[in-house]
Amino acid sequence: MAWLYLFVAGLFEIGWAVAMKYTEGWTRLWPTVWTIAGMVASVYFLALALRTIPLGTGYAIWTGIGAVGTAALGILLFSESVSLARLACIGLIVVGIIGLKLTATP
Repeated sequence: MAWLYLFVAGLFEIGWAVAMKYTEGWTRLWPTVWTIAGMVASVYFLALALRTIPLGTGYAIWTGIGAVGTAALGILLFSESVSLARLACIGLIVVGIIGLKLTATP
């Protein structure tokens, strides 16, 4: 169950990061509310996951999921650059996430 909590925490991490773009510097109420709610949910599910998963592994995977998902949505939603080097770097993060998951010891 801890890994599911960690995955959900990562999804909320992506959600609040993207929502923050829509706050326009915290000046729009509802995007700001959704961003803060996503932050709280993300940290809550991370805390649940860290009951079982080692801190270093859990935190690194949580931020990795957030980084990969946010970068992908930046490309899809905001027309951010799609260079081979950028995709390769995102791929390296994915490889790191997989490696951490495979070597975790709970």
